[in-house]
Amino acid sequence: MKRFLKIYLDKPELAGLALLIILIVVFQIKSNGILLSVENIRGVMGLLPEMALVAIGVTILMICGEFDLSVGSVFALMPMSIAVMLNGGVPFPVALLLGLALCAMIGLINGYITLQFAIPSFITTLGMLFIARSLTIVISGGFPPLLPDNLPTWLFTDYIWQGSILRMSFVWFVVIAVLAGAFLSLTNFGNWIRATGGFNEAAASMGIPVKRVKIICFMLCSMLAGFAGLLQVLRLGSPLPSIGEGLELQAVAAAVIGGTALAGGIGTVFGAIIGTLLIRTIDNGLVLSRVDANWFKFAIGLLTMFAVIANAWMAKMSRKIKVEAHK
Repeated sequence: MKRFLKIYLDKPELAGLALLIILIVVFQIKSNGILLSVENIRGVMGLLPEMALVAIGVTILMICGEFDLSVGSVFALMPMSIAVMLNGGVPFPVALLLGLALCAMIGLINGYITLQFAIPSFITTLGMLFIARSLTIVISGGFPPLLPDNLPTWLFTDYIWQGSILRMSFVWFVVIAVLAGAFLSLTNFGNWIRATGGFNEAAASMGIPVKRVKIICFMLCSMLAGFAGLLQVLRLGSPLPSIGEGLELQAVAAAVIGGTALAGGIGTVFGAIIGTLLIRTIDNGLVLSRVDANWFKFAIGLLTMFAVIANAWMAKMSRKIKVEAHK
């Protein structure tokens, strides 16, 4: 029994999963059965991939021991840059690759400045948050550009089949989540990420290229944020300069709620998804339950603090069980 309890305590994302189930039951009752209706699930699943992809990128970077507060601005900048290129006659595949390259470059700059000048990533990416948002507004000219009619939206945002509750964006999300989970858990580089975030000096003394690992994580985080922004723009049909505002804080909250340690070294892609589902469920459940929407941020803040406290308590209990087992 103690062994199973220790396994549970060592996986804080399972606590998030239990809370998610409880909230679904509560909101299902409060909403008179609307929460789990086909139409409502269709709406929630349409929004989930956009935030979940950002949360996955932020989680990987947090496991590595760093933060990125610029993801909300990159979320807007990447699709805006693609829209401008498309209106300039650039083919969509080329514009997409250039947009991803732009995101990678932003991640590279974030990582290089953070590591080269020993600046906290919180400060570096806070500066990039303002830079990227400003660039988004400047290149748009203050007005959202029109998207061409011949874009392959069917590949990104159309429903999988007629009457389906899932869009193609959900397929992209699942594929990326599986690859990210495998990358983090089954590869040497994934072990390097955890070691770098868990104890940077020890990782460096073992020969792990900690700077290169962190820069690659910064780049992955920015690219996932940019791609998620593209999915939202293709779904909405317009690249608004204001999209993604506040998304960086929700992504950090989703990572923390899903069991990612603020100090680094601990976290999973599954936990990021659970955290995102919790936030989306609270947002949707409050509306369906006819609760004032202004309580949403209050609930997320409370849940984030609760998650940090609960994760620390679970880690402490896990160590206690281990000590007792040795005795």
